[in-house]
Amino acid sequence: MFTGIVTAIGTIRDARQSGDLHATITCPWDPAGIAIGASIACSGVCLTVVDKGGVEGDAWFSVVISGETVSRSVPGRWAEGGQLNLEPAMRLGDELGGHIVTGHVDGVGQVVEVSPVGESRRVVIATPADLAPYLAPKGSITVDGVSLTVNEVADQPDGTCHFMLNIIPHTAEVTTLGALVAGSKVNLEIDVLARYLQRMQALRG
Repeated sequence: MFTGIVTAIGTIRDARQSGDLHATITCPWDPAGIAIGASIACSGVCLTVVDKGGVEGDAWFSVVISGETVSRSVPGRWAEGGQLNLEPAMRLGDELGGHIVTGHVDGVGQVVEVSPVGESRRVVIATPADLAPYLAPKGSITVDGVSLTVNEVADQPDGTCHFMLNIIPHTAEVTTLGALVAGSKVNLEIDVLARYLQRMQALRG
């Protein structure tokens, strides 16, 4: 379980296909604080640490990424040199600074527009039709592992929807969201509460 509060940006040092995809990710953590078998959210995808090393401030950890995970996340996301938003799993007693995040990608969205608003950035993202019912103004959404608040929702004639976010300078600086441009694709995870509420409503007819 995660909160969507990114603590570091990692870089994929190498990635090789051997049955599943095996990747090594560098990060500015202390390797002593990374446990084998631990879960780390990598741009919104929960992955298990299978190896680790390095020194404090220049650590690395290795993960195995299944074909299912690759198919459900942003195409090309796991290529060598790619940057990832990192968050270690939440521990009992940690502050829930964002919202409850599972690290399971529900779909891939595409950035429609990025424009300045004061010192912040207004980002508009198009979502697949199957995710549209789960988005609501002032609701929560996870974009590439970052917990954010939906400002507006605009339903589209084809059943998809566009939702608007406000990215403050701090978030743009400490996550990969500062590099988003029109056409960028992002991993999306809907609010877990919205998922269950939608299911309950569907069963009620």
